[in-house]
Amino acid sequence: MSWSDPEHLLQRAQQVSPDLAERLVAWQHQDGRHHLPWQKLRDPYRVWLSEIMLQQTQVTTVLGYFERFLQRFPDVQALAAAPLVDVLTLWAGLGYYSRARNLHRCAQDVVNLHGGRFPSSCEALQTLPGIGPSTAAAIASFCFDERVSIMDGNVRRVLSRVLGWGEDLSVRAHERSLIAAAQVVLPLRADVMPSYTQGLMDLGATLCTPRKPSCLMCPWSDLCVARQVGDPERYPVKSRKLKRSERENWWLWPEWREQVWLQQMPDKGVWAGLWTLPLLDSDEAVSALLGTTLDARVERQPRMKHVLTHLDWWLHPRRVVLDDAEAAALEAALRAQAPGGRWVPLADLANWGLPAPLRRLLVG
Repeated sequence: MSWSDPEHLLQRAQQVSPDLAERLVAWQHQDGRHHLPWQKLRDPYRVWLSEIMLQQTQVTTVLGYFERFLQRFPDVQALAAAPLVDVLTLWAGLGYYSRARNLHRCAQDVVNLHGGRFPSSCEALQTLPGIGPSTAAAIASFCFDERVSIMDGNVRRVLSRVLGWGEDLSVRAHERSLIAAAQVVLPLRADVMPSYTQGLMDLGATLCTPRKPSCLMCPWSDLCVARQVGDPERYPVKSRKLKRSERENWWLWPEWREQVWLQQMPDKGVWAGLWTLPLLDSDEAVSALLGTTLDARVERQPRMKHVLTHLDWWLHPRRVVLDDAEAAALEAALRAQAPGGRWVPLADLANWGLPAPLRRLLVG
């Protein structure tokens, strides 16, 4: 049975509460994940950092970045005091670079407006840059025992299945109904909120997966409406699909005296604030910029495909090695198009904030 009425959804939530939470907490203690580094201390800084990194990114990818960030920025004060370029450099490869910019701004606000301490309530946390309702709920429940439910993609899937909520979550009113039901099934005891919240994450990541969920191993197996219906994969319903597009650019790769020319991207966009080779719209544009003599020496590298959530980006590297006079002339032409570029030693590129495909191309 699928509950299409919000009142019925709340009634269903009340029927399974508090059994649902008690089972999940017991399962998490015995079978949940306990190896994640941000679990070891109830530190708002570490929980916040992990939550931001985990947005649209797999745990296995985040682990290495998380450790490197803590080595460079051991606390929120260190992160707030760091230059933005250092943050972007360490973030390179994680994608969604607005997260890194908001991370830096948020750290500065925590230090400047809150004395270096994260607010302890979900509501107050949401006033900080880059912290939305689910991230705020994670910090508040993990670190301050607040009885508030996270609501990320995994949790939407887990709760819509167990409660049988078959309405389209692309509709904001339907998502609000699920959020209300999530509050009903919270543990009665605030002190088990960290285990409950981690249990929701673990269940969605390990058992209640989008495809082929392991229903027989689930602590909610006999309570789950989706399993009773016999089609758990139909939940959650979300009809609005992200439209993908394609983009194509040519990377001019000028080298001179073991240096490469880089330009900083604008503050907004896919690679906001990162450093990249000059991006041109066509091979003809590369040829026009270089002139006949240099264009004849261009090494045309194989094209690269950079896959983003909403975009397939085809990049065509075009490498050319320059003498002193050619470098001076090309630099003048590039500065006329995009002021602010500079020659960067190849040996130093690992310390610069480069987009992931460019880092693979130039650094390896």
